[in-house]
Amino acid sequence: MSDDALDPVIHAQARLRVVATLAALGRGDRIAFPRLQRLLDMTAGNLSTHLRRLEEAEYVSITKTYEGRTPVTYVELTGAGRLAFERYTEQLRALLGGVS
Repeated sequence: MSDDALDPVIHAQARLRVVATLAALGRGDRIAFPRLQRLLDMTAGNLSTHLRRLEEAEYVSITKTYEGRTPVTYVELTGAGRLAFERYTEQLRALLGGVS
């Protein structure tokens, strides 16, 4: 990928929405899968597919645990994911502003 190319992992609309939502959280904060699903108005399967791609790129961390006897899945933007999103937004701004 060239330095000025937009990150194809983030550039897909659904993944961009996921990463932007997670980037709005504080560093180290995480969100439960159902809450993220509701915020993004995505089906569980669609969200899972995009999270898997982001996880493969090491942009998100997924933690499966239990609260009592109930399984809970948490999603968190990793440091690499936050950096990739910052680069992506900088590149997008430059592209839109005509700056090379």
